[in-house]
Amino acid sequence: MTWSEMQPLLEQACTETLIMVGWSTLIAVVGGLPLGILLVLTDKGGLLQNTVVNKVIGQIVNIGRSLPFIILMVALMNFTRWVTGTTIGSEAAIVPLAIGGIPFFARLVETAVREVDHGLVEAVQAMGGNTWNIVRKVLVPEALPSLIASTTTTVIALIGYSAMAGTVGGGGLGDLAVRYGYQRFETGLMWITVAVLAVAISLIQFAGDFAARALHRRGARSGPAPRLRLLKSGEPATADVGKVA
Repeated sequence: MTWSEMQPLLEQACTETLIMVGWSTLIAVVGGLPLGILLVLTDKGGLLQNTVVNKVIGQIVNIGRSLPFIILMVALMNFTRWVTGTTIGSEAAIVPLAIGGIPFFARLVETAVREVDHGLVEAVQAMGGNTWNIVRKVLVPEALPSLIASTTTTVIALIGYSAMAGTVGGGGLGDLAVRYGYQRFETGLMWITVAVLAVAISLIQFAGDFAARALHRRGARSGPAPRLRLLKSGEPATADVGKVA
């Protein structure tokens, strides 16, 4: 197979992979972020301590993470068909990719949020800040570098999942590698596909690491106090964390 024959196939496969990973990452972040924060808030000693809720959410996340992706795709076929009207193609693959990504990202969020200095939370509580203020102005901003790194890890994992989805008709680079590289013995195209995936993952990892380091340095320079002026003039207190400290 010549390069002129490979090029349109690669372009289409890259576009399909980009669509699958992009949409599934967005859904995973939107769904996984609140789940991960709830796991911290409802845990023992948390702001919303609730053992039952914490155990239920934890079990849901554990079950979602324990299923191999290929089994998850098969188990969700009826749901995927109900949502998208089909079980093949890149649009159908977004459903299991997103559902598989949510618990994965939720655990990473939980780990990132637990690393936030509890002293900042106590200081804001002393100022009269409520749970929403603490989450919005303390937990998420302070954990942001780790959250960026977690998002990078999730994107890379979803790229791997999307390649696996291609083996069962999900489209994308995985489908291209199987149909041409394996079934038609186009070894050159298969290795080009591998190279494209390797380069894409390397670039995503570099960009994620760069963003996380930049946010970390910015936070170290500015210090926590300027970013933790939570309470507006109409709220119970107006002092900032720096003054409380």
